[in-house]
Amino acid sequence: MALPLMPKATAVWLVDNTTLSFEQIAEFCGMHALEVQAIADGEVAIGITGLDPVAKGQVMMAEIKRCEKDASARLRLKMTDDPLPQARNKGTRYTPVSKRHDRPDGIAWILKNHPEISEAQICKLLGTTKPTIQAIRDRTHWNAANIKPRNPVTLGLCTEADLEKAIILSPRRPAPPVAADLSPRSAVLENDDEE
Repeated sequence: MALPLMPKATAVWLVDNTTLSFEQIAEFCGMHALEVQAIADGEVAIGITGLDPVAKGQVMMAEIKRCEKDASARLRLKMTDDPLPQARNKGTRYTPVSKRHDRPDGIAWILKNHPEISEAQICKLLGTTKPTIQAIRDRTHWNAANIKPRNPVTLGLCTEADLEKAIILSPRRPAPPVAADLSPRSAVLENDDEE
């Protein structure tokens, strides 16, 4: 059953301005009758300002009058033709300034431990860009020497559920080539082998 907007505030207004029974108000507002009685006694919702459901177009005054005359009648929420608000897309993920220096570590961890995750998924998961991912993969990132692969969940960059979802949704395809090891020590060892 649909409930009115701000049910507790609506119940406060109905208790103050109508002679409806506690059961009628409770059923209309999706509350328990004892909770409505506590509102009437001043024990609950002390600081809540009542919300007029007639002014908000949630119920007609004639409907309230009908229910005041008949204690067995129930208030019905007025259905409107207005479309329901749509959920907004999350958009880009905001990372606080204090955690932005950890993002390359999280990217490196995903590239090392889950190479099947696409760049687009990493971008969405950690709120980064494809050039940054490519720079970390190629070890051309400006801070490549200090990047240590660390789990982005423990860094607070994403949730475990989001990471698991990205792993499950990632296609099982061969991973793009990654530098031999993403630790700074391996880069030093590779340079020693060339000499």
